[in-house]
Amino acid sequence: MPVSADFSLSPLIAATARWLTRAYPAGGGVLDRAVAEAQARQAVTVAAWLRYPTTMDAALVAVAGPGGSERLDGVTGADTAGRAGEDAEPWRSWVDEVVASWAAALLGEPGLAAAATEALAGSPHTAGAPVEFRRLLDPGEHERRAAALLRHPDLLAPVADLHRDRLLDRLAAGPALTG
Repeated sequence: MPVSADFSLSPLIAATARWLTRAYPAGGGVLDRAVAEAQARQAVTVAAWLRYPTTMDAALVAVAGPGGSERLDGVTGADTAGRAGEDAEPWRSWVDEVVASWAAALLGEPGLAAAATEALAGSPHTAGAPVEFRRLLDPGEHERRAAALLRHPDLLAPVADLHRDRLLDRLAAGPALTG
């Protein structure tokens, strides 16, 4: 039985969304954190699907691993003192720097998010059940407030700028690869 691309990307998506919500936390209570996490997860999902457009791409990153959060932690000034490398928080090894950068760009620029979701047309990731990215593309007032840091272009810039050119190149290539 073939491995689903979405299944093999699940750890990467979960860890990268978690990293984003820790780097740019929601200011309110539990509901705000959940709403911000949903937005981060949608942005990370779009970014991961663009970066790993085929089932083979997803399978390869699942085997090789995405690289971890070390550079991102340094860029954002995350407090890494007291951690003994990636072993202290193993999920950090599943953070994908490029996906985090692309997701940050999508969260900070609504036009770019729209172009990215359009580029997924025909992708194996969007085949089958309908896929919606409303929280990413059209956040309501509560969603914007809950994710104020997560959507602030100036705060996101150090991460978004790391791989923005690669995202723009990917979007210029047109709809995602199929297969």
